[in-house]
Amino acid sequence: MIQCKRVYEEISATDGRRVLVDRLWPRGLSKAALQPDAWLPEVAPSTQLRRQFAHEPAAFEAFRAQYRAELVAHPEYWQGLLEPAEQGVLTLLFGARDTQLNNARVLAEFLEEELERRGPPSSPVCYADRM
Repeated sequence: MIQCKRVYEEISATDGRRVLVDRLWPRGLSKAALQPDAWLPEVAPSTQLRRQFAHEPAAFEAFRAQYRAELVAHPEYWQGLLEPAEQGVLTLLFGARDTQLNNARVLAEFLEEELERRGPPSSPVCYADRM
């Protein structure tokens, strides 16, 4: 399961693995206060894309498409997030004020689609009746 949470919200026992997915460290928070399990700045949108978006709602769809293209181009940045999402709760932490139109939501959607695309693992036993 993948969920998104603003970095300024309280830590919860239901957060599971907490991963900060912003390129910049959030203002006013120490590492001790945030307590992320990991910080993956490389999985965040590029600096250029982040600046183009500037958190303008009208620019979100273009941002979403371009960010997804960046993710497709660099699977090495996000592939490590799939296993924790499959095995338990993965909380993507973000600093944006808008809780709906932000990079963490796009990343969560992207990862969910990737998990669905991969589907359940198969084994030779599954094909035993077809031989």
